[in-house]
Amino acid sequence: MTALADIQRFEPFHALSEEGRRLLAQGLARKACGRAEVALHKGQPVSGAYVVLAGRLRVFTLAPNGTEATLYFIEPGETCVLALNCLFNDLLYPAWVQAETPATIALIPGPVYRKLFEREPAIQNLTVHALSTLVFRLMSELELIHSSHHKQRLANFILIQAASDGVLRMTQQQLAQHLGTTREVVARLLGEFVATGLVRTRRGAVTIQDLFGLRRVVAESLG
Repeated sequence: MTALADIQRFEPFHALSEEGRRLLAQGLARKACGRAEVALHKGQPVSGAYVVLAGRLRVFTLAPNGTEATLYFIEPGETCVLALNCLFNDLLYPAWVQAETPATIALIPGPVYRKLFEREPAIQNLTVHALSTLVFRLMSELELIHSSHHKQRLANFILIQAASDGVLRMTQQQLAQHLGTTREVVARLLGEFVATGLVRTRRGAVTIQDLFGLRRVVAESLG
């Protein structure tokens, strides 16, 4: 499958006009990233718009003490809004992007994306949606950071990131990186959740046992 056919599986690009499709094909590239591979480094110039075709990307920053803290994830069909901001405003990328799983990314050259944005309503909608989604995610995280402790943030992260079967497939070290804390803190908190029947743990996974109980933990910090 070509990069063009691959990206057109997603609605914003499937809805392009014929002219838009021809424009999109100009310079469109596809890149494969192995698990944990860094796709973008902080301070790197942004050459275009990044769209996830498969897998999952994690955008993170580093705290002053050197620990990683996840800002948001980019799922298939989504684009990185921080990269778009850099693209439109001629800025350097302000964070790091890492493949959470093996991933495939489409890179739309900057001049091409700008033209598509000017001409194609579907690309305008994609850009606005990406921005609004990012604002919502970051505001939710900031609200929890300023109104709660790691316990509430961990409960919220489990609720948001667990798969449809109620299982969050991450190690304690990965959870600690996402929350900007240590594995020991995560282990202690998960132990509390297990003791009160909120979750069940096994190697590399956390299973939700009491959905409403976890929600109450989060609500305690927001109430």
